Amino acid sequence: MPTLEKFEPYEIPGKSWGTELVIAQTDTYLGKVLYMGPNTRGAFQSHVRKDESFFLLSGTATVRWMTDDGVIMEAPMRQGEAYHVPCGAKHQVIAETQCTFLEVGLPVFDDRVPA
Repeated sequence: MPTLEKFEPYEIPGKSWGTELVIAQTDTYLGKVLYMGPNTRGAFQSHVRKDESFFLLSGTATVRWMTDDGVIMEAPMRQGEAYHVPCGAKHQVIAETQCTFLEVGLPVFDDRVPA
């Protein structure tokens, strides 16, 4: 019979924009809390295999992405909004204020491709 397993959250070091805290990790999914400092940004990137979604718990941000015809779009992101980022989608998040995101996705690391 399956039983509960305690998970010890851990930080992925080296993020210039803030803190990346892994809060769940299995063979099928990965959960993170991302703390982004004000006026910071993640890289404009895509992923080779990773499919992810992120939800803004607090703060205000800007989401940027590239369309199929190469146009870069952007939209403001407010608390309570979420985006799905399919594998291969070029995207970026810019924190306007201190932001806290919840991210869920496939348990894939080190497959970022600069856009």
